[in-house]
Parts: sequence; C-alpha cells; structure tokens
Amino acid sequence: MNISKRIIILSSIVLAACANRSTASLDEFSEIKYEPQYASGFRITEADNRQSSVIEITNPWQGAEDYRQTVFISRNGEMPPAAFGGQTVKAPVERVVCLSSSYIAMFDALGKMENVVGVSGMDFISNEYVTAHRNRIGDVGYDSNIDFEMMLAMRPDVVLLYGIAGEETRLTSKLGELGIPYMYMGDYVENSPLGKAEWIHVVAELTDRCEEADSLFGRITDDYEKLAEKVRTHLSGQHGKMPQVMLNTPYRDIWFMPSAESYMVRLIRDAGGETYTPAEKGSASIPVDLEKAYLLASEADVWLNTGASNTLSELKAQNPRFAQMPVVRNRRVYNCNRRRTPAGGSDFWESGIVHPDIVLRDLVTILHPEIIECEPYYYEQLQ
Repeated sequence: MNISKRIIILSSIVLAACANRSTASLDEFSEIKYEPQYASGFRITEADNRQSSVIEITNPWQGAEDYRQTVFISRNGEMPPAAFGGQTVKAPVERVVCLSSSYIAMFDALGKMENVVGVSGMDFISNEYVTAHRNRIGDVGYDSNIDFEMMLAMRPDVVLLYGIAGEETRLTSKLGELGIPYMYMGDYVENSPLGKAEWIHVVAELTDRCEEADSLFGRITDDYEKLAEKVRTHLSGQHGKMPQVMLNTPYRDIWFMPSAESYMVRLIRDAGGETYTPAEKGSASIPVDLEKAYLLASEADVWLNTGASNTLSELKAQNPRFAQMPVVRNRRVYNCNRRRTPAGGSDFWESGIVHPDIVLRDLVTILHPEIIECEPYYYEQLQ
C-alpha cells in the first residue's frame, strides 16, 4: 500500500473517531428516553445517533421549585455539547459514593453493589454487602464532617447527594474544586411510594442497567397495584371497615403528623387504613396539639411508627397516659424497625424505598389480616 492511500485511510479513521466523539447541541437531546409514570423529579432524554443521554433533575429538596440540574451521561467517549455548564458523568460508572442509604438499595437491587466505594454513616446502613465489605467501602462522614481527602482518594466517577433545605453549596463547591462530578437525587421528596422507587431508573442510567430496571420496576408496580386493588375490592364489600391509624410519637413534647399527600399517608390508605392528617394539601409534617394527639391515639385501632420505642415498656415510659390507651392494651402497636442496625439505622428507609410493594404487604397484613396474612418484613409488633 502506498503512502497516499495510507494517509487517506488514517485520515478517514481519525475523522470517524472525531465524529463519534463530537456531540449534538443540548437542544437536540430532546427525545424522551425515560419519562416517569409516578415520580416528578427527573426525566431522561437522548439525541439521534448518540449513545449519550441527559438526566434532568428538578426540585430535589422541599422548596426547590426553581432548581434544575442537568447531567450529561457520556458514553463511548462522546463529549458534552459546547458551553454545557452542568455535570458530566462517564457511563457506565464504576466507582460511586452514595450519601444516602436509599441509593445503596438501588445499586443493590440492580446487582451493582461492587460499584459502591463510599457511603455516609456506615453504622446506620443495613445493606449486607456494605457490612461484609467495610474494609473496601469507605465511610466519608456526613453533613459538615465530610472527609474530602478520603473521598478524593476513592476516585469516584460520581457522588450521589441530597439537599434538605437548599443546595449544599459547601459540598458542591468543594466537589467542583476537586473535579469530582456530583448529582442530586430527589427520591426522598417524592410523595408517591412508587414514585420514590422509580428513581431506580436514574441509577440504571448511570450503570447501563436500564433493561433490568424496567423489569424490576415493572414487577414492583404490578405487585403494588394488584394488592392495592385487592384492598379496594375488599373495602367495597360488606366487610370493608377502615381501621383508624395513629402515627409517630411525641418528640420533645411536639407531636408531628404528616399531611394528606405524604408518602406514609398514601401507603396507609392504599393498605385500607385511615389516619388523621393536619392538612389536606402538601406532604409536610405538621405539629399537632398534644391533647388532640392523645385523643387520636386513644381512639386508634392501630399505632404505627413509634420512633425509638421498640417495646411497649419503652413506649409507656415516654408517657404514663399511653398505658391506658386501648390500642396499647390490645397490643396493636407496630414499629418499622424489624430490620435495624445496632446503631439504630432502619432498613425501612433503605431497601423499603425501593420495595414499596413489600411495605404495602406489611401494612395490609397489619390492618387487614383477613386479606393477606404473612410475617411482616419491615414491621414488628411491640411486645
């Protein structure tokens, strides 16, 4: 082969490689790759003839109505659009730091726990893989005590984080300074139980496990909706009594109860129960007058989510008045701490976020054992 032909061939290869790595404008990433059915805080888009995608995160914390984060998910060396100012993450990710245990549960459900190299508050994490690999998975701390030196040494492809009352500017500024990509996850602000679980599709996009996520979430949705429909059918019949449910316990003489659109209230109603809500709109927990709360507890058929109280004796020790309440005397008190760590971490808020179908099954077992009776997975009856 003469030199001229070699130059032409090499030039063609180089041009093909450059074309492959160049990318469309951000406006061209307008084709929907995944549109959530239940979640409201994310969507995934793509462009013609590109392997990369874009994840758009909105409202990842309460009160973040005007916040939007755009993350470019780069594949096969494709570069983000010119002047793109968001985060760029190369997929599939191999090294991830999870600052919430619910993200860990999503990696676990997709069979990608080996990608998790860092966590926050390891002693509060229930995941068995994390427990068994404490020598490999680092604890980077939490809140204002993040160990950035350790995090940098982990060489993460992305840090998954959350916001509480606003953008974690100290954290994100430091990550930007260190050149570590980050992405907000807003599963905790979703009110729909299935909406929380649907965030598994974001993790699937990072790990190239989209088909697995479709299959898993499809099964979860199907199981949840079938059981909820079975409860509705039962309640529409002759035996459809809805038990009154009391929630939570006082915290420093303040009794918080969730509003009507909250995650827990929706679960209870889908399970065939009814509970007092201090507001008919929104999902925020609102303080209720203690005398009002005591009256509600005394009239309840079932009491759920008793905080740090894991026995009836511990519950009664909080307030002697509890001992005289029928729901306590009848031992109809349940806490969601059946699967807890010695430090007090609860798997209910970990894998339970990914498996609302199992949480619903627990609640139906508690509220309507005539419909389904099995050993609860997350809940235990206080003794």
